[in-house]
Amino acid sequence: MRGFLKLSSGEVFEGKWQTETSFDEICGEVVFYTGMTGFQEVLTDPSYKDQIVVFTYPLIGNYGINEADFESEMPHVAGVIVYEANEDVFHYQAKYSLKQYLEKWDIPLLDQIDTRALVKKIRDHGSMPAIISKQEKSDSAIELKKNCKVKAVSTSEVKTVGSGEHHIVVVDFGFKHSIVSSLVNRDCKVTVVPYNTTFEKILSLKPDGILLSNGPGDPKDIPAELGKIKKLLYKFPTLGICLGHQLTALALGANTTKLAFGHRGANHPVCDLATNQVFMSSQNHSYVVDEDSLFGTGLSTRFYNLHDRSVEGLTHDSLPLRTVQFHPEANPGPSDSEYIFDEFIELVKANNGRVATYA
Repeated sequence: MRGFLKLSSGEVFEGKWQTETSFDEICGEVVFYTGMTGFQEVLTDPSYKDQIVVFTYPLIGNYGINEADFESEMPHVAGVIVYEANEDVFHYQAKYSLKQYLEKWDIPLLDQIDTRALVKKIRDHGSMPAIISKQEKSDSAIELKKNCKVKAVSTSEVKTVGSGEHHIVVVDFGFKHSIVSSLVNRDCKVTVVPYNTTFEKILSLKPDGILLSNGPGDPKDIPAELGKIKKLLYKFPTLGICLGHQLTALALGANTTKLAFGHRGANHPVCDLATNQVFMSSQNHSYVVDEDSLFGTGLSTRFYNLHDRSVEGLTHDSLPLRTVQFHPEANPGPSDSEYIFDEFIELVKANNGRVATYA
């Protein structure tokens, strides 16, 4: 069956609609991902909520979907665009093909799309609203719904895993399971709480440290959480990842802006100014911290992106705080930056029992 991707800039790309779905049309923000592998992790990463993901590697799906590498209980993408979707899977752990998995969750898959030409359009015009449709012509408006994506993906209950020495509370803005696994593997007990859990409730859990997780959307969508985040930063050793990094900056008085087409892939070079070392990182974000806005906040840049010099991580001049825009849990992607978790645990140890007066 023919399928069409219609961009808000006016271009239409024709391909093949591969999955059986209960609808003929869906809208989302079209973005592209540059990794050769990791499609399962991308599909189930809550940070991709309501996005139409274009995979730039020409062959996607050949190793299939397994039961071990999910980043959440379900996929969050609105749709998937590939050049060629492989239905024959070869990995011994595979349980589903890409098509079978997306069909199970009622998600459209379009292949035989000229993804190279499509990505060039996105690079020229930026990430934009788009429609996947079975009809070449449609009267539907190509515009995104205004909603709080964090609210849609955050847990609704408090959950605890592990029984390690260090108790870390993960504030869930759309966390990836591999983040919690990285902490449990470092002798941590981890309690995951909903994004809007009160400061007093978190305090009652008696954590040794706080992790502000990744998540979808604009960090300015949840301004009501910034006061609580600031209190947490002044009370506990904290690590912010991706959206958590951006929210930390906003809570301390800095600003965030939107990139034209974002950073998505497992091959983004980052420099650590503390060591002057360069490493490859896994990323997925549309928004960045404005470096010019850091003056007077106590924050300073520790990591920056070698492609566009954007801020990739922060430290504070007095607080036991680390933030990173990239994903140190490295699923999918290189494991070069996993040492960020080790640094965080050292911060927790050094500040165990710390009591501070928060602003």
